[in-house]
Amino acid sequence: MKTLSRRDIVKGIAAGMPLAAILAEPLLARAAADSLETAAITTEGGRSVRANLAVPAKTPAPAVLLVHEWWGLNDQIKSVAAEFAHQGFLALALDLYQGKVATTEESAGAYMRAVDPAAAGDTVLSWVKWLKRHKKSTGKIGTVGWCLGGGWSLNASLAEPVDATVVYYGRVNKSAAELGRLNGPVLGHFATRDKWITAEMVAAFEMAMKAAGKAYRSYWYEADHAFANPTQARYDAEDAKLAWRRTLSFLNEQLKPLAPAKPNRKKSKDAEK
Repeated sequence: MKTLSRRDIVKGIAAGMPLAAILAEPLLARAAADSLETAAITTEGGRSVRANLAVPAKTPAPAVLLVHEWWGLNDQIKSVAAEFAHQGFLALALDLYQGKVATTEESAGAYMRAVDPAAAGDTVLSWVKWLKRHKKSTGKIGTVGWCLGGGWSLNASLAEPVDATVVYYGRVNKSAAELGRLNGPVLGHFATRDKWITAEMVAAFEMAMKAAGKAYRSYWYEADHAFANPTQARYDAEDAKLAWRRTLSFLNEQLKPLAPAKPNRKKSKDAEK
């Protein structure tokens, strides 16, 4: 009997499963992660960086840049990239930790604190530009990030114009002057019990967005920080599912052009006269 490869699993069983089910099962998450391609570039600042790319069945496609949580670029984030590709997006999961992946909160905190803002800014800027030029991209770009990556999703959109930005419980403490550089709308997912990304921070962000004349949508969930990560204790299945549905709807709305209306070939009575 033929043994299924991990790629077979992703294309077959896993492709028909809900994202949360894949993320909650380490073997499936590993298989989905292994289906991604490795991409490497030299950044605008002359640094060598790597990322993982998920290519949809049909190209050219709109692109999505994914920025990981404080854990690093692990199987969970790579699996989300694979699911984005399944949804028709060219998805790139970048790496701010240069290959390091945390397994404890202590190491995650240490890795996060060690991130050099200038280097991270160079990384996100360079990958956005790379996606815009990619032969399998339509040139329409969105960014998505969680936790640490939520803030860097917004930073990426400020560094280089993109068409849509999604922030999952990330730092949004920006001024109206800074937000004036945004090109597309922002979608934010925030949690009422989050002790890091507080209601005060989000309220100030919304005021700054309004002052800058920028479009945004904010959704609040009766949940805690990291509620969308099924590998963590604070995971909230219903809220995660709702946030994911809203994210896909938003990105489809902003990045995928509407199909042209079919011409009405039926002759009018006046034309027949």
